[in-house]
Amino acid sequence: MTKSKKSTIDVQGTAIAIITNAEGDYISLTDMLRAKDGEFFISDWLRNRNTVEFLGIWESVFNPAFNYGEFATIKSQAGLNSYKISVKEWVEKTNAIGLKASPGRYGGTFAHPDIAFEFGMWISPEFKIYLVKEFRRLKEDENNRLHLGWNLQRTLAKINYRIHTDAIKETLLPVAITKQQASYVYANEADLLNVALFGLTAKQWREANPDAEGNIRDHAPLEQLVVLSNLESLNSVLIRQGLSQPERLQKLNEIAITQMRTLLSDNNLKRLK
Repeated sequence: MTKSKKSTIDVQGTAIAIITNAEGDYISLTDMLRAKDGEFFISDWLRNRNTVEFLGIWESVFNPAFNYGEFATIKSQAGLNSYKISVKEWVEKTNAIGLKASPGRYGGTFAHPDIAFEFGMWISPEFKIYLVKEFRRLKEDENNRLHLGWNLQRTLAKINYRIHTDAIKETLLPVAITKQQASYVYANEADLLNVALFGLTAKQWREANPDAEGNIRDHAPLEQLVVLSNLESLNSVLIRQGLSQPERLQKLNEIAITQMRTLLSDNNLKRLK
């Protein structure tokens, strides 16, 4: 499980690791097992027929590459005293994605939240309830932080837009023009940035999205808002340098492509979040 972010939740005094990577969230069953009374192993849960049936249904819904032939063999033997299977064997035989046996720094057995909640029920109904509660709290906290970051970038974009329009007023607007003329120039320059970053004007976006609320920038993800904020500042500099609109559009488009490639690379995208 490379390039992973680790979080920890506390469930009734038991610290439980959660690994998040490109495949999603995975909760540590190894940590959860410490909350079960007695001497038990994950393989004890995995040999249970009800467990096998649940895992098979989950994989059939979410895993197109699930090996049904091997699953049928495992299911036919599940529950027998003589039968035992490890997580590693389960994954190798069925090509399962819901369970992971991971070595290394974040080693142990991890499961998709759907499966981890089912494992929590095996520990105890009370434990499962608190597990679900703490996991939801963690996800809500993460969403709140992401939303805060999005709002911050929207605010920065608005501030930089003021700098941007001041540069237009000082450099592009002739003396004593009407407000209508001024607003046309502003809109024109705003669309210059829209084309440089989004590839279309605000009008073209509205025509392509007639049922959408707001404007093209209201629907922009965090990465595009970061670049938009930068483009507004850069355009004000280019305006003062006396570059024509076609020249500025070319430069801004090249900068937008470079910055988006940088932000969308795996490492920087994780740092941004």
